[in-house]
Amino acid sequence: MQWKKHGLVYGPDGSLPWAQSHAMIPTPFQLNKDVVRVFTSFCDASGMGRPGYVDISARDPMQVLDVCQTPLIDVGKPGTFDENGAVVCSVTRASSGDVLMFYVGFELGTKIRYRLLTGLAISHDGGQTFIKHQETPVLERSTEELFFRCGPYAKARPDGNGVDLWYVAGSEWVDVEGKDMPVYDVRHAFSPDGKTWPSSGNIILEITDDDEHGYGRPCVMPRPGGGYRMFVSVRKKSVKAYRLAYAESEDGISWQRADHKLNLDVSESGFDSDAIMYATPFEMNGKLYVFYNGNNFGRDGFALAELIEE
Repeated sequence: MQWKKHGLVYGPDGSLPWAQSHAMIPTPFQLNKDVVRVFTSFCDASGMGRPGYVDISARDPMQVLDVCQTPLIDVGKPGTFDENGAVVCSVTRASSGDVLMFYVGFELGTKIRYRLLTGLAISHDGGQTFIKHQETPVLERSTEELFFRCGPYAKARPDGNGVDLWYVAGSEWVDVEGKDMPVYDVRHAFSPDGKTWPSSGNIILEITDDDEHGYGRPCVMPRPGGGYRMFVSVRKKSVKAYRLAYAESEDGISWQRADHKLNLDVSESGFDSDAIMYATPFEMNGKLYVFYNGNNFGRDGFALAELIEE
């Protein structure tokens, strides 16, 4: 694959108190034939994230049409799993017509640094407004997935028979130059309604490289000619930052890393010179694009790259 980087699409200008910096994990959603709504999460001055959106033109994805002025949901009350931040990771339309937004809640720890668990918010008006499904996670911690059940990427099945979820999970930390860092692999789970989920998923992509310790939010889509492909981020010990990874599968169950095919890496300078992550593929006008973040988890905003050669 060969890509053309178009640069930053949008970054906060600091005019909104709840959106002082960052536009993390850009997640495109076709709002109508003219508008693509890119769900993303902004940070306030303390670094706490809340979901919002940026509307772009479906004809010119670098053209910003509108920016959310208030958070779609707020952080949770003290003691809840999302009391220290809520970061949207995927949005899908259920067979009922409701739009399901899966987000990660941040809960700070004392003997561990934090826990990351997945919550659900639902829109009954096509993605304009959202209400939390419950105050507790829909991916609650379990014996098999103790500290992290996060990075969710959901897809409602076209036949209306439930929702598939690819996510990252784990129960360990690793010391990286004196700092505890999370360890997690990619897993898959299924729900008949998108609301009730099993206590653990099937591992489909494990960490096997000694220089890696965890994956970021995966995205799965059909591969031209058959099978499936996955765009995923991977945490590298040597650079202490994310890089992009890529995997392929014939059946959606057995996956093989094929990073050499991706060819989308950091730039020599600029907003994505130190890190590149959270690539989200999206088809517009017969072309494949990826929205992605750069340095410091999208501190400067989110960017766009266009596939120019398969």
